[in-house]
Amino acid sequence: MLQIPSPWVAGPVPATAVARMQLAASWQRCEGDYALDPAQSGLTDLLSCFELRQSCDEAGPLLRFADAELDRLHVIVRDMEYAVLLADRAGTVLTRRTVRDSERGCRRWHLWPGARWNEREEGTNGIGTCLAERRPVTVHMNQHWRMNLRYLTCTAVPVYDALGRLAGALDASSYHPDPDARDVALIRNTITEAARRIEARCFSDLYRGHMIVTMGADDGTSAPLLALDADRRVVGATHAARREMGLEDGDELEFCLMDERGPGRDGFRVAEKAVVEAALASARGNVSAAARQLGISRSTLHRKIKTLAIDAES
Repeated sequence: MLQIPSPWVAGPVPATAVARMQLAASWQRCEGDYALDPAQSGLTDLLSCFELRQSCDEAGPLLRFADAELDRLHVIVRDMEYAVLLADRAGTVLTRRTVRDSERGCRRWHLWPGARWNEREEGTNGIGTCLAERRPVTVHMNQHWRMNLRYLTCTAVPVYDALGRLAGALDASSYHPDPDARDVALIRNTITEAARRIEARCFSDLYRGHMIVTMGADDGTSAPLLALDADRRVVGATHAARREMGLEDGDELEFCLMDERGPGRDGFRVAEKAVVEAALASARGNVSAAARQLGISRSTLHRKIKTLAIDAES
């Protein structure tokens, strides 16, 4: 049995009920690993201006590439009384977008720069749990571990940097939420798309001048992009692309997908197919021109097309 801090549920609730909320692991961490008292108020003090500036400096280019997306997001959600927040990988809010009339409330509820939404300190919450589990998370009202946060609704998605590493979380939160959470699906889809665009901008900037290839469908929160140098060696890959190829974020790259002796794993075949299709599209289906782009012979490219089941004409 797991004690659930809820203004609507009295007494213990079976663990299966928590699992249905998709937050069971987080609640178990709060109770077991962190030993947090749900009745105790959280919300640690905001960082000082100096500490916040340090956190912003450590975030690197993330803030610069997120600015336009934060503005765009806020235009979409402001009429639903949501604040838009960007946090770093430690859960510290770096910047926000709020309407002027809600600033006092946002500061009171720590939807504000300098707030620390680490799960270990604040319990189950949008930003902290998203970072702990590296997946999109919605924590609606009494799904928060701490009882004093039950008036909030928070939806957060992870944001990855150009090297595939977790960089932070993009969040939309409200202290005047719809009790039925009817706007959650729209909010989640909107901030997920924004997070992908932020990652893509960071990636394109770091690998400016390289050939950028989209590698199939994205995994929900990360754009599957590859960067190739002039010799068509893969020198950069986003989080989703690395996962598709079975690589960890820190794994060495700089391998040539066109090498006949290259890795034979399915993920590499998907990457190779994306590169070949991109070259054919750039050459408007001309196999000879595409082969020159890829630095391989025409016969090799024909063999690749057949092996990878590519429709060269389309």
